[in-house]
Amino acid sequence: MPHKPRQSGSAPLRKIIALLQQAYPDAHCELNYSNPLELLVATILSAQCTDKRVNLVTAELFRKYRSATDYAEAQLPELEQDIKSTGFFRNKAKSIKACCQALVEKHGGQVPRTMEELTELGGVGRKTANVVLGNAFNINCGIVVDTHVARLAQRFGLTGQKAPEKIEAELMDLVPRDQWILFSHWLVWHGRRRCNARNPDCLNCEIKALCPRIGLPAATVAPA
Repeated sequence: MPHKPRQSGSAPLRKIIALLQQAYPDAHCELNYSNPLELLVATILSAQCTDKRVNLVTAELFRKYRSATDYAEAQLPELEQDIKSTGFFRNKAKSIKACCQALVEKHGGQVPRTMEELTELGGVGRKTANVVLGNAFNINCGIVVDTHVARLAQRFGLTGQKAPEKIEAELMDLVPRDQWILFSHWLVWHGRRRCNARNPDCLNCEIKALCPRIGLPAATVAPA
């Protein structure tokens, strides 16, 4: 059954989408990659890390590791050092290695194109799978819910949920399916450039007239 947009009681979603699209016509995934495997690895590295830092690390990482086999056969201590500056490097190295071992053993070293197959890989949840499916394969399977998307969806009054998968389910019911990929990009770009967590630029916000500013203290709220 196709998903149809409906308006949130406090935030007219269609107008918000139109304004975000106008503000960020070039919105895209800001992780650097040239193939699905690179995007998969970069997304795993992006947990609790900025895209800018990930891109600095992967510039060298992707020259060193060219295939799923390269990662699968890597020595963990070496891989850990290669990604250390992204934080949580031991867990990330284990996830990348386990993920790529599964790619080699079950998928001929290729990144699969379904949510079910991707989330069976080590270290890959729905968020990572949605990033890969949407950006590497242009498949609208769900909506990426990272910290920016979660925060803005709550601030806009689109959801009262806290868990990412519950937020995603509500957004999928609100946002037209053909905009799922871009919707997450628009919210991420707006979250990074205008509507940050602690000091949002409400005065210059493109959607200030529509935003209910849920959860913001009165001191941060500029007149619409």
